[in-house]
Amino acid sequence: METKFERAVRKAALLMYWKLNPEKKKKVAVSELLENVGQMPLAGQAQSPAQRRNRGGQYVGLDEFVEITKKYAQGIAPSAELDRGGNDDDDDDSMTGKNPDDLPLHQKILKYPLHAIMEIKEHLIDWASRAGMQWLSTIIPTHHVNALIFFFIISNLTIDFFAFIIPLVVFYLSFISMVICTLRVFQNSKAWENFRALTALLTRFEPGLDVEQAETNFGWNHLEPYLYFIASVFFVIFSFPVADKTWIPCSELATVAIFFTITSYMSLSTSAEVYTRQALVIEVASTVCAMTSHLPERMGLVRFLGQTFLTVPVGEFVVLKLSIPCLLYMYLFYLFFKMAQLRNFRGTYCFLVPYLVCFMWCEFSVVLLQNSTGIGLIRTSVGYFLFLFALPVLTLGLAAVLIIQVIKWFLELELTKMIVTIVVCAIPVILRLWTRFSMSLLDVLKSLSKSSMVKLILVWISAVILFCWMYVYRSEGMKVYNSTLSWKQYSIMCGPRAWKESNMAQTQILCSHLEGHRVTWTGRFKYVRVTEIENGAQSVINLLPIFVGDWMRCLYGEPYPACDSANSTLPEEELCRLKSLAKHDCHVKRFDRYKFEVTMGMPLDRKGRNGTLLEDDDATKDIVLRASNEFRQVLLNLGMGSVVEFSTVLEGRLGSKWPKFELKAIHCLNCVSKLVPMGKQYKIEHDWRGTAHQAFKFAFDFFFNPFLSARIE
Repeated sequence: METKFERAVRKAALLMYWKLNPEKKKKVAVSELLENVGQMPLAGQAQSPAQRRNRGGQYVGLDEFVEITKKYAQGIAPSAELDRGGNDDDDDDSMTGKNPDDLPLHQKILKYPLHAIMEIKEHLIDWASRAGMQWLSTIIPTHHVNALIFFFIISNLTIDFFAFIIPLVVFYLSFISMVICTLRVFQNSKAWENFRALTALLTRFEPGLDVEQAETNFGWNHLEPYLYFIASVFFVIFSFPVADKTWIPCSELATVAIFFTITSYMSLSTSAEVYTRQALVIEVASTVCAMTSHLPERMGLVRFLGQTFLTVPVGEFVVLKLSIPCLLYMYLFYLFFKMAQLRNFRGTYCFLVPYLVCFMWCEFSVVLLQNSTGIGLIRTSVGYFLFLFALPVLTLGLAAVLIIQVIKWFLELELTKMIVTIVVCAIPVILRLWTRFSMSLLDVLKSLSKSSMVKLILVWISAVILFCWMYVYRSEGMKVYNSTLSWKQYSIMCGPRAWKESNMAQTQILCSHLEGHRVTWTGRFKYVRVTEIENGAQSVINLLPIFVGDWMRCLYGEPYPACDSANSTLPEEELCRLKSLAKHDCHVKRFDRYKFEVTMGMPLDRKGRNGTLLEDDDATKDIVLRASNEFRQVLLNLGMGSVVEFSTVLEGRLGSKWPKFELKAIHCLNCVSKLVPMGKQYKIEHDWRGTAHQAFKFAFDFFFNPFLSARIE
């Protein structure tokens, strides 16, 4: 039932087992086998790390040895078989091999003193954290403070904040995933060396063994990190163009990308060295030629290398740019095809996919270099040099600079007091979490080599992107066009005249067909009222005891101004009058978020005998606009009768009295007050469609430019 390749491996394994077991034992110790392997030429490096860890106390029979060798030749590492427990050589010591946690206390101290000391340390930290939590809860109402912090954070979570933070989070998580997968690729290169040593050893006993088939099996069974790497690259490329570049250290990351480009190329298999060397040279040459187009115009001869000779449209959204970099890039695709064609197209996963790691890092380093500055690259080079030769001093310096920058940032945001409170509350919590989930730095580094962390990162990134895509799709689906419908036409069809001709319900049913029209009308401002005030901080403070609440108001808020008529402004005088009536000395009104309702009347269109416009007092024709906090400055400074141009979307109770629409934009046409902002004030709505187009264009150009380029308006 075995294939020809498996029979050849079995034959070689049988011969090798009896060669390594000259005494013809039924079972031989692993340590004895490894000693005999080490004495054979060209075979010492065939010992895998798992085998070196299992030198004593384990025995392997003929059948087991053959099965392990067969699996290894098929690309399945035999660490699981070798890690199974075997007979123990040292039967006199009954404690050998036992878990330290299972030993009595006195034996644990004698046999594992370091482990006992670490366990005592963990118990002490656990006790201190519990005592700290009890001490803190008796002095400060931590639950209320945590609720205050939570409401403060929630009150500042806006769409703009998510549009800023989500691309950065996706980019950094994806970049970390790229690094982890690349490190796993380097581990695979070491496994390749052991595997080739084993195949060389097997061919000594069976010259007819198909080595290429063995390497193909090994490559197929070790594709996982490459696939995760490619998925991570897609997330990085789609998030980089929409992320805020001021929060991405492009110079530092460019150096990291160049380092991984070189090291990933060095880890490639030598079987396709001719094609991989040519591909790397062509890729670098194409990039250098393309970048010459950014040189000064006086260097015309050099700029010729990156000049586009002809642009050919390919479809509606793609153009072909004929140039020297384009020709080089086309030859690069030819080399990709030649790599994949090796071994009857088994080279796709044996040679092409591993080279894509080097290709992606090289392309990404070019993108990062284009977004870097000369000073940044110099700073990075000096920084990495210091990192290698003055690590302790550099660490202290970086820590000091980071602390200073953080302090300056929080001072600018006036959140120093909040941070102090968070730190005080977090110390016992951190101690508690540390004892429960303590993990050494070595354990963290070991965990990076496992695929579970990469899977977790990719799953979370996919979930975040899916959620964002659903939100963007919903937001884009709500976009409406600019309608030519005038307010007068709407009033005729859906106003008092229509109610008299039929009835209001019939009018509402008819006017519901107009829902979705985006209109820009001109009207008279009548009045504005506040419908809702949101202040999460004040809501939580009101739950606290009186003396704690007063302290929190003055800690996070502002005191009422003193009654100094000489130097006080008008708002301060108004607050001063309220000071004697207020219940507290301080307030937290700066956290207020308002929602307004603006009543607009139709423009005046009837003229009197002297030519003046007569006011129309028919309030049933008025409309109500719901306005968010961003229109606060405009609305609070409008005067009654001001002529205002506004934009809104017809939706809701169309055809009824005082329909309510959401205000999208507003502009006062006859305001002369300096308190009213000049120009049209818009409701902040993120251009999701433009952001998505920008990301797709960048991703397409990343993979195909200068051969093809996306053309998206």
